[in-house]
Amino acid sequence: MKLTLHIWRQQNAKSKGRFVKYDLDDVSPDMSFLEMLDVLNEKLIAEGQEPVAFDHDCREGICGTCGVVVSGRAHGPRDRTTMCQLHMREFKDGDTLWIEPWRAKAFPVLRDLIVDRSALDRIIAAGGFIGAPTGSAPDANAIPIPKEDADLAMDAAACIGCGACVAACPNASAMLFTAAKVSQFAKLPQGQPERYRRVKAMVRQMDFEGFGNCTNHGECSAACPKAISLDHIAQLNRDYLRSSLRADRRIVSEVGAG
Repeated sequence: MKLTLHIWRQQNAKSKGRFVKYDLDDVSPDMSFLEMLDVLNEKLIAEGQEPVAFDHDCREGICGTCGVVVSGRAHGPRDRTTMCQLHMREFKDGDTLWIEPWRAKAFPVLRDLIVDRSALDRIIAAGGFIGAPTGSAPDANAIPIPKEDADLAMDAAACIGCGACVAACPNASAMLFTAAKVSQFAKLPQGQPERYRRVKAMVRQMDFEGFGNCTNHGECSAACPKAISLDHIAQLNRDYLRSSLRADRRIVSEVGAG
């Protein structure tokens, strides 16, 4: 396969970036997208040019490290697929591809295709934990949990934090990511003690990081490689409303007692 690549090149967060054109021959349809970038970088290095910087780690669709926008689509044209699991047979000989990093205020470009996604880590740190000491791993059947709740919690926990939902959203919202991290605890008994404090803390941090608001476009779920459901956003909204009502009732109770 022959491909024409227009790749975003940017030296650092403060420099001005631009698309640079590269022609690549002899691309195997069996290569992953990242392997194709590896081949390009080997070619650039052999020619004495600077290789393209991009994120990657496990290359098994697990870690969520890789992620770029390919011709306007986060993670490329194949649904429910990370960049490392996207193969070049999804493209045609002679295709022209535009490759750029995630675009969001909260994801500043560090270099070329690499962005700083630590904002997602800070959202998790704000409330993505339980305060109960667990000790050693309990028996799986020690706490009976309805299968529907267990399935929903597992679906939410499947989020790998790649940031594609943010990149796909026209508002650069992190609601799907935050909702998944809220739901995976909200559906389990271990997550109940901090349930309403958690949702307020995580939403507060999400807003502080500069992510946009959710306006229900649904692009986040469509771009998500794990197909996280929009139902989790509804769960987050319900819990957030309840947390606000609980706070209001507490204030009224305190005023009345005073």
